Amino acid sequence: MSMPLSLTAWSLPACTLPEAAAISRALGIGALDVGLFYRSALDKTQILADPQAAAAPLAELGVQLPNYYHLFGDGLAGRNLALPGTLERNLADLRQVLNFADAVGIATVFILPGVVNPGQSRSDAFKVSAASLSAMVELSGEFNATLCIEPHVHSFAESPQIVGDLIDATGIKLALDYSHFTCLGYRQDEIDPLAPHAAHVHLRQARMGELQTKFDQGTLNFPAMFGTLRDAGYQGALAIEPVHQDYMNTLFDDVLTEIIALRDVWLTWQGDK
Repeated sequence: MSMPLSLTAWSLPACTLPEAAAISRALGIGALDVGLFYRSALDKTQILADPQAAAAPLAELGVQLPNYYHLFGDGLAGRNLALPGTLERNLADLRQVLNFADAVGIATVFILPGVVNPGQSRSDAFKVSAASLSAMVELSGEFNATLCIEPHVHSFAESPQIVGDLIDATGIKLALDYSHFTCLGYRQDEIDPLAPHAAHVHLRQARMGELQTKFDQGTLNFPAMFGTLRDAGYQGALAIEPVHQDYMNTLFDDVLTEIIALRDVWLTWQGDK
């Protein structure tokens, strides 16, 4: 099936990794994005020290694992790609991360593009990040997993234009999440030109000023989004990603209800419901 669904493990912060996998199976999704957050967190220290050992237990989850979300440092700013002096260490870590992804059979690894660090302008951050990403894209060519970035609120890459320029400068692929742009006031048709560059996609309802909102209160037109992605030739996963966390005031939604709403709008568009 083209554009199969997945579920982000961090959408279920109280669940262990096997529990999140079981919920994904119960909902008929059967795939799970993994990362470094909450009770389902993978062990970053082990991934970097022994990728093969870190990969072995994931085979027992009984779900597909289309994506791994990696942070080089702590939080959005730690060792971010726009911070000068981080590239050598980040490249060493990325090699281990990509070894891990290939050992598991994870198709895509996403990282963040970086923030505007102290003393920088947005242009300064762009230049440092572009140099980092160019080297990382070259390294990733040695592996099966595709490297991509998620442009996000609070990064330097907060507009479709900046992201397009970054793609042109580096060849990087995207973990495309419309909600980050919608929150900042961009129309859906202004985001659509990024679809041909997507290697992974996140689904979450949003509206201007709100990174996440209830499904029937948001402005994202998901059938139109699915058509745009299909027409762009996208065949990767659609990862359902409502969250329950402090970031951007996303603490107040019934996550399971929102997951099911997003699943159902996809099934309806596809003709399965």
